[in-house]
Amino acid sequence: MGNNVKAFIFDLDGVITDTAEYHFEAWQALGKELGIEFGREFNEQLKGVSREESLERILALGDGKADLSTEEKGRLCDQKNVHYKKLIQGITPDDILPGIIPLLEAIRKAGIPTAIGSASRNAPAIISLLELDSYFDYIVDAGKVKAGKPDPETFTVAADHFDVPYENCIGIEDAHAGIQALKAAGMFAVGVGSEEHLSEADFLVESTTDLKFDALVEAFGRKE
Repeated sequence: MGNNVKAFIFDLDGVITDTAEYHFEAWQALGKELGIEFGREFNEQLKGVSREESLERILALGDGKADLSTEEKGRLCDQKNVHYKKLIQGITPDDILPGIIPLLEAIRKAGIPTAIGSASRNAPAIISLLELDSYFDYIVDAGKVKAGKPDPETFTVAADHFDVPYENCIGIEDAHAGIQALKAAGMFAVGVGSEEHLSEADFLVESTTDLKFDALVEAFGRKE
C-alpha cells in the first residue's frame, strides 16, 4: 500500500533547483584553463556524480591529463568549487523549481520525513539560500560518503538516518547515475526528465511540475 512510504529522498540539482548551469560554467572554465574543450552533451555525464569523479571524466578528455597527482587534482576540484560558489550566491527562493513547494507541503502534511541526497557538498548552503531548511529533516553529508552515485550509499545513508527500510523510500532524481543508485538501494526511483536518460526509473515525469504527492504514492503502491 502507498501508506507504506516511510521517507522521501530528493536529489538537489535538477530536482529542487537547477544549478546544473552553474556547474557547467565552472567546469567548462576549468577545462578551458587545462586546454580541454567540452560541451553540453558531455556535461550530461557529469550530472549526479561527485566532484572528484567529474574531474576524472574531464581529464580523460585531455591527452596526458589523467596522470596528474592527487594533490593537483584536489587543487583543481577546489578551484572549480570556488568558482561555483561565487556563481550560486545569487540563488533565491525564486529559483525553486515549479511544483516542489506544493509537493514538500503535502509530504509534511502526511508526516513523512524528507532528506536531501546530493553529490554536492554545497547542498546545505543551497537549501539555506532557497529558504527550504524547514522542509528537510536531514541532508546527507556528501563529504562523508565513501562511494558516490551510481553507488547507493548516498541514499542508504539517508534511509539509515531515519531507520526505515530502503524499500519503503521514494527517491527523486534527474540523473542517470542517481536512478541507478536508487535502484541499487532497492528504493522506488522517480525520474524527472527524458526516458532516453532515465529509462530505468520506476516512475517518470517530464518536469517537476508533474511531481504530485498523490500520484507518487499511488505509483509506489502499484509497484509494491
